[in-house]
Amino acid sequence: MSRIGKKPVDLPSGVEVSVSGQTISIKGPKGTRQFTATDDVDLKVADGAVSVEPRGKSKRARQQWGMSRTMVQNLVTGVTEGFKKELEITGVGYRAQMQGNTLKLALGYSHDVNFEVPDGVTVTAPKQTEITVEGIDQQLVGQVAANIREWRSPEPYKGKGIRYKGEYIFRKEGKKK
Repeated sequence: MSRIGKKPVDLPSGVEVSVSGQTISIKGPKGTRQFTATDDVDLKVADGAVSVEPRGKSKRARQQWGMSRTMVQNLVTGVTEGFKKELEITGVGYRAQMQGNTLKLALGYSHDVNFEVPDGVTVTAPKQTEITVEGIDQQLVGQVAANIREWRSPEPYKGKGIRYKGEYIFRKEGKKK
């Protein structure tokens, strides 16, 4: 039995839900998101909450049960609060700044890196060493943050690079003479 799937997803005030077949559409103050569940689960709206029920006792139905409930919860969180990833830049001369819809990164290469920000996310650089990625789609926010981090991942000897805020980098000892 799925422990997560049993809990209904509470709908805060100001959130509208419509279910048509296997597709659930959620509209809130920050925007509209939708999710199409597999045929292994049923989506029901009742008493200001969305409940997900499996359509059988098969292993796949039980797997989809908890996953579908979590996806619906992420939709509700996205349209009400939104998602946010914070990145920190460490290194001498490493910096970031926004120019229109492009994030300019100076990361020790012979040229600046121009990162085009996709639709659906907002990237800001409040300081030269901080980057904030925000949006209503959790997967897209995480992917954009990972793509930015990929340009210069933190290295273990000096710790230089782009890291998530609060991320611990295991440090190695350098060569000994």
